[in-house]
Amino acid sequence: MDFPKYDGNIHPDEWINDIQKYDSFWKARYGIEYFNTAVSLIDPIIKLPTGIDNYEKLRNALKDDISFTIFKNTNKRKLLSLKYIPERKGGDTSKFISTFRKLCYNGEINDIEEQKKYLFKSLPSNHFDYISNEFYKRMKNVNSINELAKEFENIVLEESNLIRKGSIVALKHVATGKYLGTFKGLDYKTETGSGNQLVFVGSSEPDPDSWWKIQFNKEIATYTDTPITLQHVKSNIFIGISYRYNNGWGYIYRHNKSPSTNHTEVCCLSKTHGYYVNDWDFKHSKLENHQGYLKSNDIINLSIKKCDSNGKIQDDQVEFLRSHDIQFTIGNDTFQEVVCHNERLGGNDEWCIELIHEVKI
Repeated sequence: MDFPKYDGNIHPDEWINDIQKYDSFWKARYGIEYFNTAVSLIDPIIKLPTGIDNYEKLRNALKDDISFTIFKNTNKRKLLSLKYIPERKGGDTSKFISTFRKLCYNGEINDIEEQKKYLFKSLPSNHFDYISNEFYKRMKNVNSINELAKEFENIVLEESNLIRKGSIVALKHVATGKYLGTFKGLDYKTETGSGNQLVFVGSSEPDPDSWWKIQFNKEIATYTDTPITLQHVKSNIFIGISYRYNNGWGYIYRHNKSPSTNHTEVCCLSKTHGYYVNDWDFKHSKLENHQGYLKSNDIINLSIKKCDSNGKIQDDQVEFLRSHDIQFTIGNDTFQEVVCHNERLGGNDEWCIELIHEVKI
């Protein structure tokens, strides 16, 4: 077993602890101590005082040498330049925390408050960054570097489940376990329908027909003031409600009726269509007045505001997205209906939002 020389580029404690492990083996096997050999492994540029005859004296002498001061300061400077890169941008949290802890050890930064400051300085400075915003709120009662690493991992795990602008999501109808979907070329054909691309709940798995690109005006959606739009990935159009109807003699302006229950029809149309509302509000269905961020696997209610006959959005005309086990048919195909309604909220109005692909920003 070969040990490297001590040249001031390793913490003396680490080097001596390794030597002592070998010393125990050496004494057990050969009946002699390894101490004098260990001393001979110290680089000659490091001048030891006389009288060094045990490991504790050797440890103290190495720590008194200028090389150790330089070593500690170098590691502190490395800490200052250390930057956390989120995993969605190619970073590796495990390696980052390992490096951070090692630099704290090498720099003999043992005070937990000082460790918190160094870790915070490594985080992105973007004021929208979730980890930076949550850091000091969550670190208040942390009292050790192990707790610090554990709580940091908890924040990173939560951050990986945030719904970000441009992410691909799926919406699972909680009551039936099926996903909200649509596909191009299949339109409503009832007398009271719009003739637009239909929306249904069908697949028990989040397949590409049920993938939606979510957009909002912030990087991260919050429950307080973030309306969203949902753009179907494959057909590139938006889910919403239409309020233009052709009665055979021309267009009149009213919301179209769903196929089976005569609630408000939910459909997909291009944003270029001038008679269409596709801004949805959301709230947590289980936690009243929830103030947090929208995360994958949250159970939510989705609502939309209707328009009057002149196309003006009415703040007091709010309807909620609902599905149920009522079905309708087009040709030979059967679909589970999706509607908007203004009745009392219940289990059929609950949707689980699931993150499919995280946007790389």
